[in-house]
Amino acid sequence: MSNGTFSGVYDLYLDKIDNSWAQKVPEIDFAIISNAHWFFRPMYLHKGGKVMGCVYCNEEGVEEVGVGFALRMAFRAAFEYINGCEKCKGMVTLLRTFSPAHFENGSWNTGGGCSRTSPLGEGEVDLASFERQLGNIQVEEMERAKRGGDMRVVNFGALDVTTAMLMRPDGHPGAHWGNKWMKGYNDCVHWCLPGPIDAWNDILLAVLVREAG
Repeated sequence: MSNGTFSGVYDLYLDKIDNSWAQKVPEIDFAIISNAHWFFRPMYLHKGGKVMGCVYCNEEGVEEVGVGFALRMAFRAAFEYINGCEKCKGMVTLLRTFSPAHFENGSWNTGGGCSRTSPLGEGEVDLASFERQLGNIQVEEMERAKRGGDMRVVNFGALDVTTAMLMRPDGHPGAHWGNKWMKGYNDCVHWCLPGPIDAWNDILLAVLVREAG
């Protein structure tokens, strides 16, 4: 991605890998790939020197492709690059799936908040939600990369946290995050420490122990 601000327009190049990131990939033993929230903003998707679609652009002559498609293509590009890395033998690439936000009564910039004080019950979570769909898209692309690569060179796995985090609207800083540049906003995206994401460390440790064995 390039350019843009918190609310500006982004450009996503699906056939170009960031050079500074690409140079570091051969040096990495374990990589954790994660992203999603930055796709919820206006962006243009580029491939082959042309605009192939957009997200939230509402522009005549440009196809609206949706967040899910943009996310899928971005993860596919990253995984394909890793699969094609000739100097990455033994590398383990882990996908961390979408971590959902919990804004209620508005979005982040329209007064939305997250003041719940207890987790949701299992029956209160919508497993067909858009957030879960995005997590599924990420897992599908990881599985695609696994099938298309050489497991002797790069091993792929998943830290699927989406469903567990859907149950934790009580785990965000909310109004107590102390950001001096964005006063008056609630943070219902990031997580408190200690908090629900301590479970991520447990999952990650289990995966690392398994891979090391």
